[in-house]
Amino acid sequence: MSAPRSVLLLSLSLLLAVPHGSGRRPPPARSALQQVVPEGQLSLSELVGRWFLVGTASRCSYLAENGHRLEATAMTVAVPDGQSLAISTFRKLDGQCWEIKQRYVPAGAHGHFTVRGRGYNSRMEVAVGEVDPRSYAIIYYQDSQGLSVKLYGRSVQLSDAIVDKFEQRARAVGLSEDVTHYFPTYGFCDSADDFHILDETEL
Repeated sequence: MSAPRSVLLLSLSLLLAVPHGSGRRPPPARSALQQVVPEGQLSLSELVGRWFLVGTASRCSYLAENGHRLEATAMTVAVPDGQSLAISTFRKLDGQCWEIKQRYVPAGAHGHFTVRGRGYNSRMEVAVGEVDPRSYAIIYYQDSQGLSVKLYGRSVQLSDAIVDKFEQRARAVGLSEDVTHYFPTYGFCDSADDFHILDETEL
């Protein structure tokens, strides 16, 4: 018997609200994210299209406890107004494909965005650190509980040089290989039915 819809929605919200601090360590200073500057001249149009989540460096307690059962995750990016990013993330939960819609709104410096979350005054900050539009993207995420770094690829497998660069960027903000997790390269969702869409743009 599948889990109630309310439980599934809560689980999806928790997964997207990365990072989740374990409470054992203080979160990095917020200035860590503010100091992230995109390398080169980032054009938002370069982000458009489909990306696969390759790896995440985070002290998220969910990842620590469930790193052995992570699901393949992909996202599509659009730039509907030339300034913000419309993100659709596709992943499985309880064997069912879900689509989670979010809007990344420009926030100050170029390549920096804010995402509204669930709960009063809940928000997440995002900074695009480095992008090769044909190959990979390294993106930083921060909420009130801490910082995480994600590696996305245009393909499910990236070169060792790119993975090494991602791990270096993570270590530079205090996230070691011990809190770095890599995702499956198979079993991706391409779509979700109308009953399994979580639209966070309407919050």
